[in-house]
Amino acid sequence: MRNYIAIEGPIGVGKTTLVRSFQQERKAQVILDDIENPFLSDFYKDRPNSAFRAQMYYLISRFVQQSEVDTMWKNSSLLVCDYLFVKDKIFAYLNLDDQEIVIYDRYFATLGRLIRNPDLVVYLKAPLDVLLKRVSRRNVDYEAQISEAYVEELIKAYDHFFYHYKDTPLLIVDTAEIDFAENAEDRRALMDRIAAGNIRGVQYYHPIRKRPK
Repeated sequence: MRNYIAIEGPIGVGKTTLVRSFQQERKAQVILDDIENPFLSDFYKDRPNSAFRAQMYYLISRFVQQSEVDTMWKNSSLLVCDYLFVKDKIFAYLNLDDQEIVIYDRYFATLGRLIRNPDLVVYLKAPLDVLLKRVSRRNVDYEAQISEAYVEELIKAYDHFFYHYKDTPLLIVDTAEIDFAENAEDRRALMDRIAAGNIRGVQYYHPIRKRPK
């Protein structure tokens, strides 16, 4: 049976790391968000004046990727993506002004109708201090300009979005006490839970093993 899983969460939480683990260890086909957004560096330097360009680039790029979902199964029945298309609105409503939102919403409404929902969404959560440590560990130049206040805004926006999310089954994972990027035991346990295929409605993943201090 085919299974399409979207991994979500704020910056630094480990979305792409988890998706690549599915690719390497479970032979999944993957979709990775476009990290070559030419407006992203400008966005972190000058958020008000660059947000619309960065957001529209992401919207179109993600639409192109998602429109190819049905052709991407190839030799694997498992497809894993490091974003959920409709979460694009989290960033749009956080960063765009009222006039920009009017334009954005018209594009989103048209494109969103053509996108296939995943079979499962996994929402990775972490508190501010954990996210900041993980962002620092990634050592990406433009991410050094991200403020704590902005990351905190993202956490609140994500929590609000997924509190109201009902489009697909949802697994909520608190990653504060696990580190699946560094610990194989944590990673295998989480991947086993995600791939089990028995998630209905909203469920929570409570890891047994705690992350070392």
